[in-house]
Amino acid sequence: MDTFALIVTIGVALGFTYTNGFHDSANAIATSVSTRALTPRAALAMAAVMNLLGAFLGSGVAKTVSEGLIETPEGSSGMAILFAALVGAIAWNLVTWYFGLPSSSSHALFGGMVGAALAGGTKVYWSGVLEKVVIPMFVSPVVGLLAGYLVMTAIMWIFRRANPHKAKRGFRIAQTVSAAGMALGHGLQDAQKTMGIVVMALVIADVEEYGDPIPVWVKIACAVMLSLGTYAGGWRIMRTLGRKIIELDPPQGFAAETTGASIMFATAYLFKAPVSTTHVITSAIMGVGATKRVKAVRWGIAKNIVLGWFITMPAAAVVAAVGFWIVKLAFL
Repeated sequence: MDTFALIVTIGVALGFTYTNGFHDSANAIATSVSTRALTPRAALAMAAVMNLLGAFLGSGVAKTVSEGLIETPEGSSGMAILFAALVGAIAWNLVTWYFGLPSSSSHALFGGMVGAALAGGTKVYWSGVLEKVVIPMFVSPVVGLLAGYLVMTAIMWIFRRANPHKAKRGFRIAQTVSAAGMALGHGLQDAQKTMGIVVMALVIADVEEYGDPIPVWVKIACAVMLSLGTYAGGWRIMRTLGRKIIELDPPQGFAAETTGASIMFATAYLFKAPVSTTHVITSAIMGVGATKRVKAVRWGIAKNIVLGWFITMPAAAVVAAVGFWIVKLAFL
């Protein structure tokens, strides 16, 4: 039964990674597709490959997820907590994907972990949740907004005397690189979040010791599922990010993607903080768009997106808590 529970939990974790991929593929490539720098299929293929590579670039974020947010639960109850956390996260991903809302898969997962842990009587490291999740959740969009505005302002000043048509053509090519950087950062951040969950499951099942390095097969499995999900593509969310917030041109797309990728690499390597790729790129797009004129950004759509960010963790936590109680009644 323990082995079966482990296999099911790992299977659901990989299922979450797949939903994360198609939910968040828009983060990496929406701007490139909307500016016609890349065709949708070429963009998705490139993003899938970069997601795969990004997953192998570090393990700091995975360590934060597996050791820094909740106490590693034990036994069959512990496996049920992880299972319920993942179900809560997947449910929220599917709801927000259906409505085309770019919410955070990461915060859905963290909300699910906290909700299931509280329902299962497992200790939550509130200081870890505050430092690694809540503070970055508020800080990263502000940084994205300001950095996007500043990067775009700098580009406008540097190329103020350039031929507009030549500049746009050049930035279309440059966007291929910035979109690849964004996808690489997405792989670095989001594949590691699932790796952290799978490592917790292995520790609960006594297959791994606490603090052991992440097994290579875990890295490969998480990376491949994220890439497959990315290649499946989240068209609904892509429309919201690429067109509904603001109509982007190639220089703006390049500025937004460069800003987003820089923030993701910095947070992963310097702070080992699992930030939301969704929050970062959405706020960067808003910041870049505001350089046209503040009214160019459709702030009504932006307001709905931000509202979704605030609801994500509590909503996923509630679903996960209910999921844990159902599993407990049925199997424990």
